[in-house]
Amino acid sequence: MPGDIQLTCSDCGQEFTFTAADQAFFSERGFSTPKRCKNCRAAKKAGQEGGGGYRSQASHGTPVICSGCGQPTTVPFEPRGDRPVFCRDCYTARKGAGGGGGRGRY
Repeated sequence: MPGDIQLTCSDCGQEFTFTAADQAFFSERGFSTPKRCKNCRAAKKAGQEGGGGYRSQASHGTPVICSGCGQPTTVPFEPRGDRPVFCRDCYTARKGAGGGGGRGRY
């Protein structure tokens, strides 16, 4: 079994030990040699929680100006720019009035 290896973290630049046990674990699972120390890997993983999709936007939201009332609001997605974006009140009012953007209609 190989011995411990000293590696340099690509994020913080600090040296860290890639132990023989960790090497065996990574090898068994087909993982490549880590580029980051455990602290930087944990920080990166915490920053990517949700994969960058809806979940990460939902927790932070995207600030926009409502197309209906002109007030600032936050939405749980990244607007594409080709469709209007409404605050909760305007969206609910439009949805109730049958103006839900044409989805599901003939």
